[in-house]
Amino acid sequence: MSHVGCPAMQNRDVAIGWGTLALVNAGLAQSKGHSGLLWWLISLLLGPLATFIIVAFLSAPQRD
Repeated sequence: MSHVGCPAMQNRDVAIGWGTLALVNAGLAQSKGHSGLLWWLISLLLGPLATFIIVAFLSAPQRD
């Protein structure tokens, strides 16, 4: 969605996308056995970089 000439609308769209990504990251981290709340907070700060960290470096839970 493009809001040409309206920076407030563009900022809102970015904030919504950033928040949605944080929720997705929290679920992804939780599915790997890590704290969803902690990773939600980290994702609010780091955004897409947090996604990379979760996918590349967090291990999945060990199955017995």
